[in-house]
Amino acid sequence: MKISPRTPALWAMTALLLMLPLAAGAQKAETFPLEQVRPGMKGVLRTIFAGDQIEEIELEIIGVMRNAIGPKQDLILALLKGPKVEFTGVVSGMSGSPVYIEGKLAGALSYRMGIFAKEPLAGITPIRSVFAVDAPPPALQKAEARAAEPEVAASSAPRQVPLPGEFAGRGGGAGAFLAPIETPLMVSGFRQEALGRFREQFAELGMVAAPGGTTDARPDDADLKPGDMVGMVLVQGDLSMAAGCTVTVVSEGRVFVCGHPVLAHGSVDMPMTRGRVLTTASSAMASTKLMNNGGVIGAVTQDRLTAVMGRLGGKARLIPVELSLGLPGGDQKFHFEVIENPKITPLLVAISVFNGLTANPAYSEGMSYQLSGGIQLKGFTAVNLENMFAPTDMGVPDGLFVALTVQNIFNRIFTNPYEKPQIEKVALRVEAIPERRTAAIESAWSEKSEVSPGETIHIKVLLRGYRGAPYIREVPITIPPQAPRGPLRVLVSDSDSLNRVSRFFSFSPQSRLPGLGQLITLLNRERRNSRLYVTLLQPSPTLLLEDKELPNAPLSQINVLDQRRAGGSALLLRESIAGEWSLALNHVVTGQQSILITVR
Repeated sequence: MKISPRTPALWAMTALLLMLPLAAGAQKAETFPLEQVRPGMKGVLRTIFAGDQIEEIELEIIGVMRNAIGPKQDLILALLKGPKVEFTGVVSGMSGSPVYIEGKLAGALSYRMGIFAKEPLAGITPIRSVFAVDAPPPALQKAEARAAEPEVAASSAPRQVPLPGEFAGRGGGAGAFLAPIETPLMVSGFRQEALGRFREQFAELGMVAAPGGTTDARPDDADLKPGDMVGMVLVQGDLSMAAGCTVTVVSEGRVFVCGHPVLAHGSVDMPMTRGRVLTTASSAMASTKLMNNGGVIGAVTQDRLTAVMGRLGGKARLIPVELSLGLPGGDQKFHFEVIENPKITPLLVAISVFNGLTANPAYSEGMSYQLSGGIQLKGFTAVNLENMFAPTDMGVPDGLFVALTVQNIFNRIFTNPYEKPQIEKVALRVEAIPERRTAAIESAWSEKSEVSPGETIHIKVLLRGYRGAPYIREVPITIPPQAPRGPLRVLVSDSDSLNRVSRFFSFSPQSRLPGLGQLITLLNRERRNSRLYVTLLQPSPTLLLEDKELPNAPLSQINVLDQRRAGGSALLLRESIAGEWSLALNHVVTGQQSILITVR
């Protein structure tokens, strides 16, 4: 037989065509209906304990728990079998491991018995519930279009599922419960102290930190099979953090994982990477998989009650963050990116700032820190950050106050009730000053008790630094020419005493600002705590309306506005500001004093 040079190519083409139906079949796994699940049935789950080797673990069906995690949201209860799981128990990172009955896909491993369970009992999310995350009900889609508040979405993730009485004898006993399998949070570049300080906040999201890292991308990263692992990136760059779950099924470019929520936020936008399992760390309390993140293969788009879904080839949008540290040993810069998510972005930026400060040989307690920088939002002016932080005797690291302040600002932006923000860039700088810079206001007085309109007088303030001698600073103020005769109050204070406007309208649920732009204006208008403020107050009411202060408001105007506007949209103060002056001290100022003067 004569073989043409083209014959091998034809054979290869023919083989490829023959394989296509098989590949398509693998993409559309045959499913096992929940209605046919019966106690005593045998099945297997597929997962990885180390390397890229997918292993099968036998299991026995105990029964079906109806309405376990919500109306018409059932769980299959099963007992895992075999020496490996008897040693490790149900492992963090197994979430999403596909379960097969009679060779058909029945669901995703998702729940486990509480800590110290004697048997590896587990809950399985039925496969129809897993697939349901790709088609949320129309009402839910409309709610997302209106940018529903994150607190509502968070309430849909159950923390515990009580074990019904008919199942309580299977290694649980009275009061036994199932809980979502913890999601391992693979971190690289983060110190244990930083993780420990924010551990509870991550635990509330069902995440437990574990050592991990990144590995080089491979050509086969996107070649996912049920039982493989993927990473859901939260932070990448000089610092990295990603949650890991097991793949339940890949269908038409969609990747279904976890079998339970990670953030429980509905629509999300996170890079999806290939997970490369290093090993499984066994523990009597909670075994966990250790994983490296491989190449980015797509984007996670849905994070719902019964599964997380990503799409191969998609691209997620991340927020670039630049953190610059001015420390005694020299400047240091970190560049990283974080996901944009109201529930976790403030936490990610806070832990990254704290970690950057403490993970440095030049870091030491007893330093003061000067924070500056900005948060750039699309379509708005930047939110300016400027504050100073001095050491305290509270028993917590000095750098923690910097991180918590940054977290608070992000929370105020994300939880605003006006519109969904889109953060484009974050640039932060923290300068370390090797001393405790504080200035407490001990007393204040005026050189004159009676003044004339238009007159300039000097307010003297006695301040005391940390373990230092007291000192006096003078602030000249000018009485307004139009000041009426009678008493005036001079308030000598720190910034907190004056930041009443933005705090009221930022935090009060009844406040009514026109929009996000006005909230940013209020944030930028807040006084800075490294300055000494002298405020001249006169006994006439001030109306706080939206983002504006209306001093000397006449009673007629107050009555009209009170009749036209909803309650809580305005605030009435008994005094009005007739003038305000400040002096930069480059110390954290605390305290306040009042002085009475009379205009003759």
